[in-house]
Amino acid sequence: MSDDDSQQNFILGFVMALIALVIFFVIGIVLWHKGHNPATVAQAAAAQPAVVISTPAPGAEPKVAEVTETVTVTIPDGASIRVANGVVNFYFATGSADLAPGAAEALAAVIKGVESGRKAVVSGYHDTTGDPAVNESLAKKRAEMIRDVLMGLGVPAAKIDLQKPEVTAGSGNNAEARRVEVKLVD
Repeated sequence: MSDDDSQQNFILGFVMALIALVIFFVIGIVLWHKGHNPATVAQAAAAQPAVVISTPAPGAEPKVAEVTETVTVTIPDGASIRVANGVVNFYFATGSADLAPGAAEALAAVIKGVESGRKAVVSGYHDTTGDPAVNESLAKKRAEMIRDVLMGLGVPAAKIDLQKPEVTAGSGNNAEARRVEVKLVD
């Protein structure tokens, strides 16, 4: 009986390590491609994002992470990332749950916030085109993917709160509606 448990634990550990390795590999390739694209390097040099995450004073009102400027990274296929008003928004192409290149910087900001004692609240939204049930399932899949990437990067599961919003159809145009929001809360 204990041999079966130890084998299951070994297999589970091996699978989790393999998933983490794949995530790091994908992020590495994205960063490598970003570094070898002259247009992207010029854009990155021109707009260095400044994300400031602060911890409130004891007894102070909890705040969402403070962002000193709005940063938008747009990718031709519709996937993008936007950090504004203390919220990290991961936008997705139609029918896709793939992260946009440049997600590593936004994920790093979330990880810093969690390391400072905050909790990441992850919520998925979808646009209003197509089958509502498929859209809701895709919004959930996208949110779970962000959660899984954060966990793969070392964020404890207890520090990530996956919340289904009351209304999952996002606001704005269709491209803005297909998103996962990550807020840092106390």
